[in-house]
Amino acid sequence: MNAWCRAGLVVALIPLVAAAISCERGRPRAEQPPGGIGEVASAAALPAVSGEARAEAESIFGERCAVCHGNNGEGNGPGASNLNPKPVNFHNQKWQRSISDERIAKAIVYGGQAVGVSASMAPNPDLESKPEIVAALVERIRKLGK
Repeated sequence: MNAWCRAGLVVALIPLVAAAISCERGRPRAEQPPGGIGEVASAAALPAVSGEARAEAESIFGERCAVCHGNNGEGNGPGASNLNPKPVNFHNQKWQRSISDERIAKAIVYGGQAVGVSASMAPNPDLESKPEIVAALVERIRKLGK
């Protein structure tokens, strides 16, 4: 194939590549397969939470979540000052009513971008295989709203 043919082929492929990139940008990075955490609709559908799972979730919240959301979940952790938008205050009743347990669980595992909120909300892919821990984190977040 001569240089002119190769150049023509590259030019012809540019719109296809651009379309593929555009399509991909609209998708969450790590989409949950059907039937997993991303499909959970309510706390009743989340796995039962043991005391051990609650203890691990408490530790995870302190190590990971509190950095931005604060120890008490008020959105005022040490890392919050540099973020825009600011982290959610879990005590906010309006926010609590506006979000499903499914979206909270999905944001915990796949990050904020997976549920259409801030990309600053980091994913926790190691929790994908620990639905009981995720359920305990959702439970903890919900308790802060009461």
